[in-house]
Amino acid sequence: MVHVLGSRVLIRPTDPDRSRAFYGEQLGLAVYREFGTGPERGTVYFLGGGFLELSGRSDAASAPGLRLWLQVADVMAAHEELLAKGVGITRPPVKEPWGLIEMWITDPDGTPIVLVETPADHPLRYRPGI
Repeated sequence: MVHVLGSRVLIRPTDPDRSRAFYGEQLGLAVYREFGTGPERGTVYFLGGGFLELSGRSDAASAPGLRLWLQVADVMAAHEELLAKGVGITRPPVKEPWGLIEMWITDPDGTPIVLVETPADHPLRYRPGI
């Protein structure tokens, strides 16, 4: 079994400013971190511990902009394990320019899932004052 350390749901908004106003101001979600610049910059909000619920039935696949982001301790180990279980790998593990190691798969309905490893020397692991 892949040992998931963290997760987040990724939303690709049609109007990023409107979406930031909704999640940050209207819903009042606290900002965890921001990255990039310009109107399409990234904003990550605290959303509890993060969950994925499967329930009911749909006649259509999930929204085309939906992505799942799952943090794992070792992407290469997850890659080997998932391959052994017959999971189709959309893209094998790659160290991204931003320093994370990412592997892409899809669920049975085609929802993209990114498995991410945060290397020990990555800034995400740095906690000022700790």
